[in-house]
Amino acid sequence: FLFQLKAQAPGSMEELRCLQVINQQQEGSSLEEVISNQSCLKLANTIKAYVATVTENVIRRSAVKEARRSYFNTSEGQVPPKMAGKPSAHLTLRPQSLAQDGNSKRFGNLSQSCRHAIARWEDSTIHSHLQNITYRDGRLRVNQAGKYYVYSQIYFRYPSDGASARVSVPQLVQCINWKTSYSQPILLLKGVGTKCWAPEADYGLHALYQGGLFELKAGDELFVSVSSLAIDYNDAAASYFGAFRLDL
Repeated sequence: FLFQLKAQAPGSMEELRCLQVINQQQEGSSLEEVISNQSCLKLANTIKAYVATVTENVIRRSAVKEARRSYFNTSEGQVPPKMAGKPSAHLTLRPQSLAQDGNSKRFGNLSQSCRHAIARWEDSTIHSHLQNITYRDGRLRVNQAGKYYVYSQIYFRYPSDGASARVSVPQLVQCINWKTSYSQPILLLKGVGTKCWAPEADYGLHALYQGGLFELKAGDELFVSVSSLAIDYNDAAASYFGAFRLDL
């Protein structure tokens, strides 16, 4: 700005002296008290208006930048601080073999009709998430007490073994189990599907969904068990397990 003044025609020296007067202005005093020359006063008011405009623009740009940062953080999956404390979880199924059936013993004594515990879930994919709930080895562990809606769906893919299997009517069962401080798990929910496949089918598909509201304490655990591990493992949208707290 000063370089522009120096480059101007005659009168620039007077404007420079005016700037010196403005620079020596004491805090708290008005321009009218310091400057008696009207042209100098006009210059001072022009400078004030320019500074105010620049300051306003800087503040506006800063506010817009902060708003954009907040938006992108939320859109990328970062939860805003006010939402960070609400527990929720949604897990999707991972492949497991029938050889892992022996691992069900570490889940405790399970119902005979629902004796295969599902020990492998995905917790960090595009279809799944964890928030203030802990997942480990097939179990969801509640960190905050409260009323939780607990749900699960299993997509069974039940194969046939020839003509003899066509006569049989397989019973498909899904259970949601609750592990507390007691030694044995408690059966919370049980869903049953009995289907007759078409005689010419090589396999049958059947989805079982169930959900319910339960009062849980911190430290309680949840897990899913099924009657058969003959499940479709290739569809993350079809088999899942989750829970979320309701503020009731």
